[in-house]
Amino acid sequence: MCIGIPMQVVETGDCYAWCEGLGERRQIDTLLVGELAVGTWVLTFLNSAREILTVDDAARITAAVQAVNLVMQGGADIDHLFADLVDREPQLPEFVQQKSIREVPGDC
Repeated sequence: MCIGIPMQVVETGDCYAWCEGLGERRQIDTLLVGELAVGTWVLTFLNSAREILTVDDAARITAAVQAVNLVMQGGADIDHLFADLVDREPQLPEFVQQKSIREVPGDC
């Protein structure tokens, strides 16, 4: 399984950037996202930037990765990492909310 890691650009070069995130500093290939400014957040997979992130998205993804790490180490107290989800009812995506059961194909 490959997990995307949010990293922030701290230095740029030709087709790469030095990025920091989750306590690491890595040289990241930027061919898929183009030239990046210092301070930009990117989602990285296998040392390659695949997507430019907003600050809020980077924070949410970082918290989720931290939660996975905690659970893998036997921790159970992860609610603080999902403050935007705790005490909230799950919401279906809008396009699913608009469909009625009769529109769903199949023999149910």
